[in-house]
Amino acid sequence: MDLRQLEILRAVAQTGSFTSAGQQLHLSQSAVSRQILLLEEELKEQLFLRLGRKIRITPAGTTLLGLSERMFDDLERTRASILDNQRTVSGTVRLVGGMTVCLYVFPPLLKAFRKEHPSVEVKLTPGATPRLIRQLRTGNADLGLLTLPIDDPNLVTVPVMREELLLVTAPAHPLAKKKQILPRDLIGQPFVLFEAGSNSRKTIEAFFVQEQISPKVVTETENVEIMKALVMVGMGVAIIPYQAVAREVRTGQLFCTRIAGQQLVRETGWVHLRLNRVPRAVQELMRTLEKVRPKLKLSPGPPSRSRAATIVEKSDGPAGE
Repeated sequence: MDLRQLEILRAVAQTGSFTSAGQQLHLSQSAVSRQILLLEEELKEQLFLRLGRKIRITPAGTTLLGLSERMFDDLERTRASILDNQRTVSGTVRLVGGMTVCLYVFPPLLKAFRKEHPSVEVKLTPGATPRLIRQLRTGNADLGLLTLPIDDPNLVTVPVMREELLLVTAPAHPLAKKKQILPRDLIGQPFVLFEAGSNSRKTIEAFFVQEQISPKVVTETENVEIMKALVMVGMGVAIIPYQAVAREVRTGQLFCTRIAGQQLVRETGWVHLRLNRVPRAVQELMRTLEKVRPKLKLSPGPPSRSRAATIVEKSDGPAGE
């Protein structure tokens, strides 16, 4: 069995005729018939039923046709990839992401990407996950970096970052003075939370249900800057990704800690439409994140003598939105 025989099998199945397959492949009808006969002898199975001038593919032929389709698809993708690598990456990538990603991940990512691929134009759209999923599904966006899970058969998700969600308070808040914060310490506290329905909020709500906490919600927003501002002035406490508060914790504007006995984690991943071949510019953007990710402030780091770091343990892995 060789590729030429599989090509002949595919042509016969597509045209429904040995003669037409020969014309398509510039072979004689007898040459086509001969190759099909050789395959049948090798496999000891009939691949086509001859019904007068008509032919019908058999179950064995259908199985072999599937193999043929997969092999030629792989060959075409490989060929296209090789040709792509010979050309300068260009075009437009329509990128979408949530607020945290747009604020803390995309700036260093796009800076590095533009340096390597100056001919690619990136158009960025921030927004809430449901709207961004619709854009990806309809082809109005090429690539998104979104909080998982996303259950859509039309979309491919590639997990890239895991991030621990930490309790954040104003430095003068009574909770900030405790050596350890237990789940029961959060009962009755006013909360500034992510919007209902978001995957981050679902993670937090699962924790509330588990610990039988009925939070007093003072505001809901996907804008992490608004969340931090309200926490700073004492409107409430929040549960926020570390990278969103790293600077303010370092400068003493905010306090963050892990809730004792808990590890609230959200996962972020690339999301794109399910395609036979992902455009090279999109592939290169995804690859660039792998280079940039170690430089992102995705965990509090190892414990130190500082008050915040004494309570916050190092997260178990890379994180992000």
